[in-house]
Amino acid sequence: MRIQHGILFVIAGALIGTSLILSGCDKPTSGAPQGPAGPPEVAFIELQSEPVTITTELPARTAAFLIAEVRPQVGGIIQKRLFEEGGDVKAGDVLYHIDPAPYQAAYDTAVAALARAEANLPSIQLRVSRYEKAVAANAVSQQEYDDALAALKQANADIAYGKASVEAARINLEYTKVTAPITGRIGRSNVTVGALVSAHQAAPLATIQQLDPIYVDAPQSSANLLRLRRSIAAGRIKGRALEETRVKLLLEDGTPYPLEGTLKFPDVTVDPSTGSFILRMVFPNPDHTLLPGMYVRAVIEEGVVEQAILAPQQGVSRDHKGRPVALVIDAEGKIEQRILTAERAIGDKWLISSGLQAGDRIVVEGSQRVRPGVMVKAVPFTAEPEKANLAALHTASPDAQKN
Repeated sequence: MRIQHGILFVIAGALIGTSLILSGCDKPTSGAPQGPAGPPEVAFIELQSEPVTITTELPARTAAFLIAEVRPQVGGIIQKRLFEEGGDVKAGDVLYHIDPAPYQAAYDTAVAALARAEANLPSIQLRVSRYEKAVAANAVSQQEYDDALAALKQANADIAYGKASVEAARINLEYTKVTAPITGRIGRSNVTVGALVSAHQAAPLATIQQLDPIYVDAPQSSANLLRLRRSIAAGRIKGRALEETRVKLLLEDGTPYPLEGTLKFPDVTVDPSTGSFILRMVFPNPDHTLLPGMYVRAVIEEGVVEQAILAPQQGVSRDHKGRPVALVIDAEGKIEQRILTAERAIGDKWLISSGLQAGDRIVVEGSQRVRPGVMVKAVPFTAEPEKANLAALHTASPDAQKN
């Protein structure tokens, strides 16, 4: 029992000695008193007003400027196809030849019928002339004279009818040459040589599309249109005339289209299922880079804000109610929280319509270490990586200089 008590005393003494050693390590090595910590450092940007062009980026689809579906106006057998699929054609170019034999025969028949009607006219005219003199001398009856006049009118009517028949036959004969109604690029042919076609059939022989210029159609929210009109009416945005509105394009792969377009017109009807309407734009397309049906993004210039306040996004956060807020350094060097109205993002900044003004110093770094009402040491923010700004703050700290 005595041995066990001795062992316990040895263990207790060891624990007490260890605690004394550890407590001694916590004591400061220097006897100098620690000075009070200085105010926290933050980096700020001083806001300036500047003119900003307001743009809207919308998804869009390209559409042909003109589309013509080529259909035959007479029926028959296709004898020739005179164009290259996928090539360019001009208005009036012959695309197909339909067998003209039956239409040539109909034209010749109409010409012959007209000639026969014209051949009867001189003798009837002479008879009327003779009867006119004879009826005055009572040599012929009035009935015979009236019959001669009726025969003359019939002959003139036959001639007029024959001329109309000749013209109709000539038109049908011309229709055996199927021509291009517009200038543009023609697609694939839906018929081959030897195919039987009918007049005004439902299926087109081919389709021609004019690609230069080309339409770009983009859906726009009606709510955005109302917001834009309110901003223009309030004077915050200087709007452009419709014909002066410039539009740029981003292609499917993100590359910009080199040529600018113009806004043609906004649609007059809002789609009730989507709450949007169509904006139609026109772009030059000399190299046929844009093809109908392509997906693009249209960047539309809506107007200019002459005195815009742009706040960096890194200096704007959200409060517990989801409202955008920013920390501003006042004239006394204290932190003040502002509730903002941010209209839209422009690059890496927010367009602020209320809450900030030119000359305000907005905190962009170090906001986690401060709260409203706290005095701070303000350091201008430089356009360098974040580590460089933090290093500058550390160098400016009195505590850092002591160490």
